[in-house]
Order: sequence, then structure tokens, then C-alpha cells
Amino acid sequence: ALLRRRLRCRPRRRPAFGCAASPPLPLAAAAAAAALPSIARQLHFPSPAVPAAQIASFSTSTHKEEGKTNSELVYDDAYIMSVLSDVKVVAMVGASTNWNRPSHFAMKYLQEKGYRVIPINPGSAGKTLLGETIYASLKDIPSDVKVDMVDAFQRAERCPQIAKEAVEIGAKVLWLQLGIISHEADAIATDSGLRVVMDRCPKIEFSRLYGELGMHGFNSQVISSKRRPVGKAGGNSFPFFNGTNVGFDTKAIHAGASPDPTTGARSTPIFQTTAYVFEDVDNAASLFNLSTFGNIYSRLSNPTTAVLEERIAALDNGRGCTCTASGHSAQLVAIFALMQPGDTLVSSNKLYGGTITQFGKTIQKFGWDAIFVDTDDLDAVREAVRTPEKNIKCLWAESLANPGGSITDIEGLASIAREEGIPLIIDNTMATPYLCRPIDFGADLVVYSTTKFLSGHGNAMGGAVVDSGRFDWAQNDKFPSLSKPEPAYHGLTFFETFGDLAFTTFSHAVSLRDLGPTMAPMNAFLTITGIETLSLRMQRHCDSSKQVASFLASHPEVEWVSYAGLEDSQYHSLVQKYMPSGAGSVFTFGLRKGFQKGVSVVENCEIFSHLANIGDTRSLILHPASTTHRQLTHEQREAAGAGDNVIRLSIGLESPEDLIRDLRNALSK
Repeated sequence: ALLRRRLRCRPRRRPAFGCAASPPLPLAAAAAAAALPSIARQLHFPSPAVPAAQIASFSTSTHKEEGKTNSELVYDDAYIMSVLSDVKVVAMVGASTNWNRPSHFAMKYLQEKGYRVIPINPGSAGKTLLGETIYASLKDIPSDVKVDMVDAFQRAERCPQIAKEAVEIGAKVLWLQLGIISHEADAIATDSGLRVVMDRCPKIEFSRLYGELGMHGFNSQVISSKRRPVGKAGGNSFPFFNGTNVGFDTKAIHAGASPDPTTGARSTPIFQTTAYVFEDVDNAASLFNLSTFGNIYSRLSNPTTAVLEERIAALDNGRGCTCTASGHSAQLVAIFALMQPGDTLVSSNKLYGGTITQFGKTIQKFGWDAIFVDTDDLDAVREAVRTPEKNIKCLWAESLANPGGSITDIEGLASIAREEGIPLIIDNTMATPYLCRPIDFGADLVVYSTTKFLSGHGNAMGGAVVDSGRFDWAQNDKFPSLSKPEPAYHGLTFFETFGDLAFTTFSHAVSLRDLGPTMAPMNAFLTITGIETLSLRMQRHCDSSKQVASFLASHPEVEWVSYAGLEDSQYHSLVQKYMPSGAGSVFTFGLRKGFQKGVSVVENCEIFSHLANIGDTRSLILHPASTTHRQLTHEQREAAGAGDNVIRLSIGLESPEDLIRDLRNALSK
């Protein structure tokens, strides 16, 4: 029995899948809240998985305290799929008659997939739930009903008794819901030949393995070149790679995408539609109640966009992603779930000019405010986030600042944010996941303008917000949109119900619904195509940029060059830590003769295009003080690295020798 336990699972970091255990209905709300785990403390992605043929392995690392969710349990996907494929009848201990409880969601979903689910709840025994009679205990289930699996929505201390009863009724599997770990129950069940899964939700595992989880931008960690079958109870498994143990380039090409199940089309189709047909009235109700996965209306989700969302989440080691119409709308979606009237965010003062305007002026119309601070000075940041009268809700910075090219100490900021119980949000537009993955350094949310390097060809607008899934939205009372009942969904609490899926679920179900910044499926398709060559493009961008920056640094007309890839940059050590593959391809330089010389250089370039964008295959040139940062004060422009004598370059994919020749000619005029 011990050998079987050791061959089944191995303790290591793993993702949680938001279906938190709910106690029986008669428990008071306070007791229910106490029973729920602090989910976010254990939301970490696993290290590379073993081959699928090796069902699981075991390491001797120490488990955390019994019943807590910050365990190190990880089950190989092949094991989970074999369990779900073998089971047909499930007895759910702790099933609630309240429709917006997690157990009710799980029961209804499993029924829709063809499982028979028998509810167990002593406080509601004799009543009917979703067409099934509720029993007081497992022993009360009629003897002619063969139960394959016992699914427990119960506290850990009650699970050993549940395990004994599962053995007595002849169950083959004991499944303890997300947040529930009982090694005693595990031993009881395993010693009697049962397979055991702990700290998981069968609803989320099923939807992940069969592709439904990706419908809403979640990282399923499944990669396959085969058509995914429709998941059903007792269905066959299918071959796939676990997406946690594949390389960056493989994720960039395959994550989120598989052959179209109807036509077999290998490229992701463009679903140019506004709405989606419901199977029946019950299916429609389930979708609107957020109790099942699927599409309702393209303002909320779209199959093409969902592929892009899952791909970006996978590249960033995130839990989920929400794509939007632009980078600016992504910024708004990122803070919309966090802010209430009267709240304040703390932001770096080294930002794209449009972001400074959005935070400094536009968001005030929502009753929000912003404090700008030099994030190079961690003491100043710490002081700013501790401003008690400002009700600080998040800390914001760019990993690689536009246009100044400064590098942010992400780990330093993450430590400060954790101390104050607020999320760190990093705009990673200039770096992309190829150069920097902020979540790996402690960021909670990552924002992109996908218009830039992710799309990469200057032909598709878009934005994205990636959720790490690691932030505990219920650790304090600062985030009621996620940790308190949502009136628009009849009192559903997003974090309680969806766990580490909460932020991305809220962003689709509320933020996109009410703000409406939907990404067009055509733009999603173009961005998906662009990402397939992301690593190739970014490395070329970086290599050419270093050559151009070195040329400018030695030119007599140039006073300075702000490019962190140069060894004399004050940010060079941070580049080695956070972006060892390169310092990006957007940087600035200052001219000795000031504004008029800048105008001359811009107007005399023949290869560089004079336009307000970055991250194109073409090289671009701009004078920020008169364009992107024009609305700022002189002091704000200087702080952002966009003074009057500053020229911004975005180095494209042309031959660097030609770019240098073009700049040399323009500087000589």
C-alpha cells in the first residue's frame, strides 16, 4: 500500500484549480468562510513533469500541516485522466442545495458530462437536488447503487471517517476537494486498494484536460497535435504533452491551440461571430450563472481570442489571461477589479506617457487616484504604499520602461507589495515573456499592449492582463469585488467559488461585460501568428539594438545613450538578472544640440519610419516630447526620460548595418 501511494503522486509545486471545498449547507456563513483555505498561498506552477508513461513518482520532501492547502502535491495528468475515465458514479459528500456554492457548481457540471452524482448532506437528507435524492451519509446510499468515487467537500478532520465509509461501500476512488489534504484518509483508502486524489476539483481537472478551461483564457498546461475529444464520463483518454515541461518556442507555437475538432484545421480559425447557440435553456442558465464553461457573447469571450489568452498565460507561467482591445484598456481592466471610489494606486514615474495621463488624469473620473514615485528608490516606494489616508490598492511599474529603457527591480517591488497585502502589477510590453517573466520574480499581474512586440508586425491592436493565480484576494478587506458577494451574480463570491481562477473569471464576466473593451478575433488571429516567431524576432531585435546603441554612444553629435544593454548603463546589473537574453529594442538617446537637432534627425531618416508605435518589424523613430509625452509637464517628461533633446528608437528586423548608415546620414545633416 505504501508503494502504491509513492507511485501515485509526488510532492512538488503545482497549480490550484479553483473549486474550493464547501461545507454542508447548515453550517453558518462564518464557519463556511473559516473552512475555506487561503488558496493563494499554494498557487505555484509545477516543475517539469515526468514522462506520461511513468504515472507518478515520489519525493521525500515534507508535506505541510494536515488539512492546509499549501501542500506540495502534484499528480501527473495521466493519473488524473485515468481516474476520470474509469469513474461513472460519484457520491458527493457535502453537496449544497445553494446554487452558488462550489459544490453545487461541481455537481451540476459533472452531471452534464454524463456522471451520475449522488448528493450526501445530513442537513438536507430526503430532499432532491438536481434530480437526485440527498442522503445523510454514504452508508444510506441504496445497496444496488455502485459508487465508483467519493468526492468530499469536507474539512480534513472529517475525511478519515469518509475514507472508511468509502471503503465500506466499495468505492474505487477517494477524491478530496481543492484545499483538503488528509494523509490519514489517504492511508486508509490506499491500504484498501482505492486510488486517492487530494487538493483537486474534478470539475476543473476534467475541463482542463478536455480543453474547456481554455475557453476563458486559462492555462490548461495541455499541448497536443491531435483533435481533442469531447469529454464525457467513462470516455477514453487521448495523447498529449504536459505543457509545463516543454520549451518556450513549443509553447509559443502550440499552447492554447489544437486542431479544430470539426474540420481538423491546424491553424486556429477566426471565429467572426457575435454570439453562440445554447444547447437548451438549462445550458444557457448554467453559462449565465458561471457554473459551466462555454461562450455566450463575443464581448465576454471568443474561441479565437481564447487561444491567444491561453498562449500568453502559458508563456508567462500565469494561471489565466484576459485579452482586450488595446494596451490602455488592459490597464483599465487590470485595476478595475481592485479599485473602489476613493482608492489609490502607487505607480512608477518611469512610464509610457499615455499611461501617466491615464493614471494621472483619466482614472480620476472613476474616483480613483495615483501616486507617482521613482521605483529606483525602494524606500520611497515603501513610504508611498504605506500612505494610510490614500487606501492603496496596488503597485504598478514597467519591467522595461518606455521610453527611457530603465529596468525595474521586480523582486524588490514584490517584497514591498507583499508586506502591504497588495498586488504588484508589471507592464511587460517592452520585454515580452521571451526576455522577462515577471511572475517568476513575484509579480501578481502582468499587463501587455499586444499591439507591440507580441503581435510584432504593426497590424493588430490589442492588450492582455495575465493573472499569476498566486495572490490571496481574501487576505484582507481591500478587494471586495473578488472577496465579497457579487450582487450581479446573486451573491456569488468570485474568490471563494473560483479560487485561483477568480481574477480572470471576474475580468471576463464583469470587466469585459461592463466596460466592453473586447479584442477583435481578427486581431487575436494576427497576434497568435506573430507570437509563433516571438523568440526569433526578439533575439534579433536585441542583437541589432546593441549594435545601433554602441554606434550612437560613440557618435560626436550624441550626448548620451540610455540602453541597459550597454555595460556602462546603471541598469546593466538588473538586465543580467531579469533579462539575460537582451535589454529589448526600444531605447533613447540625447542630442547635444537639443530640440531642433532632434527634428532634423527624425525628418532626415530614410529607413526609420517616423510614427508613434514600437515593436514593429520595421525600425521606428520618434521625438517623445512633441508626441507621446506631449501632454505631460516638463518635470514629468524629464522623469520619464523624454526630455526635449531625446530621440526614441524602436529597432526592427532590418540589417543593423543599414540602420546605422541611415542614422549616420541623418546625424550629419
